[in-house]
Amino acid sequence: MSIPASDNVPDLVLAGPILRRVEARRVVLWLATSRPLRARIVLHPDGSSEIRPVDTTERTHCRSLRAGEHLHYLLLDFALEADLPASRWIGYALELAPAADEAAPWLGWQDWAADLCYPGRALPGFVFAPRVAALLHGSCRKPHHDGGDGLVRVDRLLGELIARGATDAEPVPGPDGLPGWPSALVMTGDQIYADDVAGPMLGAIHALLDRLALPAERLEAAGETGVQDADALRRHPACYYRRETLLPRHKRNYALLEVLFGGVEKPVFTSASAHNHLITLAEVLAMYLLVWSPAPWKGLRVAPPPGLCAEDAALWAKEQGLIEAFVADLPAVRRALAHVPVAMIFDDHDVTDDWNLSREWEEVAYGHPFSRRVIGNAIVAYAINQAWGNRPDAFDDALFEQLQRSLDAPGAQAHDDCIDALLRFEDWHYTWPTTPPMVVIDTRTRRWRSERTARRPSGLMDWESLTDLQQVLRGLPAVLLVSPAPIFGVKLIETLQRIFTWLGHPLMVDAENWMAHPGSAQAILNIFRHRRTPRNFVVLSGDVHYSFVYDVELRGRVRGPDIWQICSSGVRNEFPPRLLGVLDRLNRWMYSPRSPLNWFTRRRHLRVTPRRYEGAARGRRLLGGAGIGLVELDAEGVPWRIRELLADGATIAFEREEDFSRWA
Repeated sequence: MSIPASDNVPDLVLAGPILRRVEARRVVLWLATSRPLRARIVLHPDGSSEIRPVDTTERTHCRSLRAGEHLHYLLLDFALEADLPASRWIGYALELAPAADEAAPWLGWQDWAADLCYPGRALPGFVFAPRVAALLHGSCRKPHHDGGDGLVRVDRLLGELIARGATDAEPVPGPDGLPGWPSALVMTGDQIYADDVAGPMLGAIHALLDRLALPAERLEAAGETGVQDADALRRHPACYYRRETLLPRHKRNYALLEVLFGGVEKPVFTSASAHNHLITLAEVLAMYLLVWSPAPWKGLRVAPPPGLCAEDAALWAKEQGLIEAFVADLPAVRRALAHVPVAMIFDDHDVTDDWNLSREWEEVAYGHPFSRRVIGNAIVAYAINQAWGNRPDAFDDALFEQLQRSLDAPGAQAHDDCIDALLRFEDWHYTWPTTPPMVVIDTRTRRWRSERTARRPSGLMDWESLTDLQQVLRGLPAVLLVSPAPIFGVKLIETLQRIFTWLGHPLMVDAENWMAHPGSAQAILNIFRHRRTPRNFVVLSGDVHYSFVYDVELRGRVRGPDIWQICSSGVRNEFPPRLLGVLDRLNRWMYSPRSPLNWFTRRRHLRVTPRRYEGAARGRRLLGGAGIGLVELDAEGVPWRIRELLADGATIAFEREEDFSRWA
């Protein structure tokens, strides 16, 4: 597979710019570049004079990390001299120049990303929309999924708005129902699949690493497999489609009942697709570049490795076509990410399947130095590529220096020290000062672990983090709460997960949901019942590979809060359609809003009403298909229109109960 190089798109910027945060006097962008650079910016609002950073010296707003000879990361955090005008198009002239050469000319976007702008616009740009009238959200973007990409649909939407001249925050009149410019694109987890990698993607990762000249990571903890470093890993016969044989396994003495149900050896990495699981830090860093930008693919030649068996060679050929389709979409993806603020939070596949699912999983995974390194590498890469832009102020100088030392000497003690620091880090969550505020929670690292039974699923947040969340929400009239896993999920699926957990096999059914742990379930429900909780509560979630909307109300209370659980998943993934239809039908039969079975669930004091979606066959509620969620809110933070923009071009609305008669 070869993507030809292009003379007019030099390999200066490997990924980005990704627009991360926009506030009244702040603009944050992230880039990955092939050499150390300095940056400057001028903002050009329509109908207003230009706006510049407070300090024009680029070193005050540009922080950088060096991962290798040809891989550098820039986080540009510009403090502005004047407030940004709201609901108005703002073009940005971002220029780059070599960091070590003060006399070198500045290069504009035309020099390093000639297709970055939309037709009709001279500059890339955004709309500052602090009052959230429209918002995009989605999760789960697997490159080799056989389907379209929801981020391409984002690009198409933004292009339509620009073509219509609708570059403000108000909805566009007309039969096509275009929203106003989105305040944010919220990626609710699984931005990469570190544990489920196609063979051609792994080949592209290795080809890119040869070009970037990153230092080889030492892997002494994997010495029992003959893999001493990253170079030995690439030479190992199990490097492609057999990596699960290199990943550690852990033997334990189980109780008699557990022995009868299975063996006495448990894999640390539980993904069924771990055949090409990313292992080294360099591999994960390269994966991010390849899923966000077309630039690293230019001139990249990827061929099947020698020695593949017939079955693996056939799989490679199939996956190659899927990856080529994925790469063809990347120019649109890069353009979309440069034009709307992007919020991100991790879920399990950003690191590994079932990450921190139970206390037993944590004891086993972090107790083995090799698995601890593999997990830690994914977290280091997440910090650099995602978390850094979410909340730059959380990265103090000490943590920043640890990240740099880790990149300088992967596999050395400084690398392990950095992983230890990030495993203790408790500031992955964040709040953006929009109206209503967007509160993004961490449901992966601050778990409520079972003290009674190590194999039981952990709560998604512990008591301390839930208490902190309640303080953040206290007194707000409305809130956008981003929870990677739905707080109100499909009851039938949660019941099946409880059954498998009782049988001692929670990993078989990914048994992690808010209701799986009595402590965290009770605490989050108490937050909803608190008298000073927000009146309008919009919960945005992903994770499950299908989309749905629930209207939730408290039983026995005169007033609120009004709760909407809105799930959009996946951006480039999909639940098996036939199985989804069966589960949807059974769930409607067993757990309709009036079903007595609801009184045997933890949500017995809530009335949860699923919405049908437009054109649904036989009243289905669970929508399959890759795409992106679109939520539009009124001035009170109430969602008045909820839709899924499917990658195939369809637009599907979720309708309220009283609207069923229009098309039922």
